[in-house]
Amino acid sequence: MSLVLRSAQPGDAPLVLDFVGALADYEKLAHELVADASAIDAALFCAAPKVFCEIAEWQGKPAGFALWYYTFSTFQGRHGIYLEDLFVHPEFRGFGIGKALLANLAQRCITEGLGRYEWSVLDWNAPSIAFYEAQGARILKEWQRCRVEGEALDRLGATFMVRGRVGETAS
Repeated sequence: MSLVLRSAQPGDAPLVLDFVGALADYEKLAHELVADASAIDAALFCAAPKVFCEIAEWQGKPAGFALWYYTFSTFQGRHGIYLEDLFVHPEFRGFGIGKALLANLAQRCITEGLGRYEWSVLDWNAPSIAFYEAQGARILKEWQRCRVEGEALDRLGATFMVRGRVGETAS
């Protein structure tokens, strides 16, 4: 076995974008992919990044990735990790790469004293759901994810005009 997990490095943005594109295809969401390599590069390798990425290499070839960021639980009073994307190319599945990527971030949670490790999975993705449950994940069916984007985000943001300080409404 020759598995290496490493943090993404400057110059990896096109590779990360390739993984994101493959994930978008798998999830039937390629029509939503608008990111380009420069956006990925700017997010991952700026002076104070807010998102991070681990790359899995199998026998020297890029096999998968995990893209994540820190969260905060007010109930726990502690930070956690949210796994935004996890993907292993089909030809590299079955070698424990996905589990290694998951376990690597779980170890980070333990080492840093974080309280939660969370992610989302599409309800139709039975193979991933089974895989996650086999790793000890509990599927939170009672929670529904909310999203505001595009024109709806613009409309919502326009309903509260800020003048001077946060929370001070314009008159």
